[in-house]
Amino acid sequence: MKEGSEKRRILFVDDEPKILQGLRRMLRSMRHEWEMGFAESGPEALEMLEREPFDVIVSDMRMPGMDGSQLLSQVKQCYPMIVRIVLSGHSEHEMIMKSVLTAHQYLSKPCDSKTLISTVSRSCALRDLLGQESLKQIVSQTESLPSLPSLYTEIMEELRLSNGSIQKIGKIIEKDLGMTAKILQLVNSSFFGLPRHVSDPLQAVILLGFDTVRSLVLTIELFSKFDPATLSVMHIENIYKHSLQTGAIAREIAKMENMDEELIDNVFMTGLLHDLGKLVLAANYYEPYREVYELSRHGELTFHEAEIKVLGGAPMRK
Repeated sequence: MKEGSEKRRILFVDDEPKILQGLRRMLRSMRHEWEMGFAESGPEALEMLEREPFDVIVSDMRMPGMDGSQLLSQVKQCYPMIVRIVLSGHSEHEMIMKSVLTAHQYLSKPCDSKTLISTVSRSCALRDLLGQESLKQIVSQTESLPSLPSLYTEIMEELRLSNGSIQKIGKIIEKDLGMTAKILQLVNSSFFGLPRHVSDPLQAVILLGFDTVRSLVLTIELFSKFDPATLSVMHIENIYKHSLQTGAIAREIAKMENMDEELIDNVFMTGLLHDLGKLVLAANYYEPYREVYELSRHGELTFHEAEIKVLGGAPMRK
C-alpha cells in the first residue's frame, strides 16, 4: 500500500459485464488494499477519470466504439501519471501494433489473480520509487529511449532492404541501450505468448521475426535518436561504452560462478542496462543534465553527487 496506508485506486475497463464480475470476485481479497472501479466502455472510463483519481487503469483491447488503444492513448495524454495495463484475449498483429506505444504492461486473458496483482503492485512500486512528480510524468510518457544516430541510421537502412538480415538487425540492436531495452520489453510481454523469459536482444529479434520488427520500427517508430545538441554537450557514447563493459564484466563473473546460461544472460543485461536512467534524463532534461555533466566532468563532484545537487528535490525544467 502507499504511504499513509492509502489504498491504490484501480480502474478496470471491459465491454463484457461478466468479465468485470469475474474480476470483482477474483480480486475480492484485495479490497482492503485496492479501491476498484469498473467501466464497461472507454467513454465511461474517461467520465470516471474526470470525476476521481486513479493510480492504474487495466483495459481490454477490442471494445466497440472506442477500443483499448484509443482509450489508453487519451489516458496517456490527459492523465500521464496513471499506470496503463492491457488485459486482453486478443493477440492479433494489428492489436499488438496499436498498443505498443500506449501501454506500460501487457497481460493476456485468461489471467490468474496472482499475475494480475503482482503486475499492478510491481508497476505502482516502480512508479513510487520516483520522488518527483515531474520525473514520474516523464517516465510515464516515455515511448522509447533515444539511440545513437549512427546505430539508428544503420538499423533503418537495414530494415528498408528487401533482403535485410535479421541477424544483422539483432547485432545492431544489442549495441544500443535504448533499442535493447525496448525490444526486450516487447518480446517478454504476454501478447507474444512466449513460454520463457528472453534476455538476449538477438534472440528477441529472431523470435519476433523480420516483418514484425520492421513494422514496429518503420510504421510506429518504435526507436528514436538523440538530438545532436545533447550529443554535442554530453558524451553519450561514454555511457554506452561503460554499460557494455559493465555487462561484459558481469557476464564473466557469472561464468566464473558457474551460473546457468539463462542467469548469465540476465546478469549481462542487468549490467548493460544499469545506466538507462541517465539516458532518460539526458533526453528529457537537457539543460539540468548538462549542468550535472559539467560538475562531474570538472571533478568538483562525483556524477551521483552532481545529480543530487542539480536534480534532487527541486522541480526540473526541460
